[in-house]
Amino acid sequence: MNPTLPAAGPRRRFQPRPALPEGWRWPQGRGLALSFVLNIEEGAEFALGAGDERNEGVHEVVNEIRGVRDLCMETHFEYGARCGYDRVLQRFAERHWPLTLNVCGRALEHTPWVAVDALRYGHELCGHGWRWESPAHMDEPTEREHLARTVATIERFWGRRPAGWHCKSSPSVRTRSLLQSMGFLYDSDDYGDDLPYLLPRADGTPHVVLPYAFDTNDMRFFDRASFVHGRDFGDYVIAAIDTLLAESAHAPRMLTVGLHTRIIGRPARIGGLDMVLAHVARHAGDIWVARREDIARHWLAHAPTPESGGA
Repeated sequence: MNPTLPAAGPRRRFQPRPALPEGWRWPQGRGLALSFVLNIEEGAEFALGAGDERNEGVHEVVNEIRGVRDLCMETHFEYGARCGYDRVLQRFAERHWPLTLNVCGRALEHTPWVAVDALRYGHELCGHGWRWESPAHMDEPTEREHLARTVATIERFWGRRPAGWHCKSSPSVRTRSLLQSMGFLYDSDDYGDDLPYLLPRADGTPHVVLPYAFDTNDMRFFDRASFVHGRDFGDYVIAAIDTLLAESAHAPRMLTVGLHTRIIGRPARIGGLDMVLAHVARHAGDIWVARREDIARHWLAHAPTPESGGA
């Protein structure tokens, strides 16, 4: 181990999943907890026009413009806030289904109506960084400052602190410890399970980890040889739902579907989301569509403690 690097924060590696009590289910006896996460990043992307050191290089194409403003990239992100957001949000409002909104602090400064809508429809705001960037290489003071600034911005617009956090890409080795010290209920910086799990904090109280997913995520429209048509996304997510529903007849499961306003919110892609929502509606008696905070609180109240095998 490199002695110049800080020790990794609390995590679980290759440990067997703790046994749940016989007959354990999500609320109302449902077998699958389904979390729809709408990422709000528009306005937080790297842009020379925002005073950043560089431009973001990935939007509908991969092309980083260096040294001058990239007006093409900026307007691609603007589309998400101007058009895609309403297109996605109305679909959940019509069904009265809750969303978790992963919000970057700087994005919320540009789109404060997101917090207004969250209050109106009962959606959750989860911290997603100040800028749209990974903290993996940040020093501790910078990461701590970004965390605090994002929390303060969410609290100012939403009226309460976020219960959860999810980094872009990889967290740093200290992210989870910082989140725990700041009193966060959960984080989603994990991709290694189909169920939440608990980790002990320094004071012995439990911290909830809610695994996220990159495969059931519309960002794959931006990957080569991945999703192209809206139905590609719809078919893939539905296949995941069906597999987990079958497994949930014997033991509970959880699935996250990641959405982005500038991606799935495009006219040719939104039909893929419509496919997924219609499929979920057909299985409403078996699926709990829930905010991530609600999933974390249910798990914390009813699942094994770290001391009994969840660490």
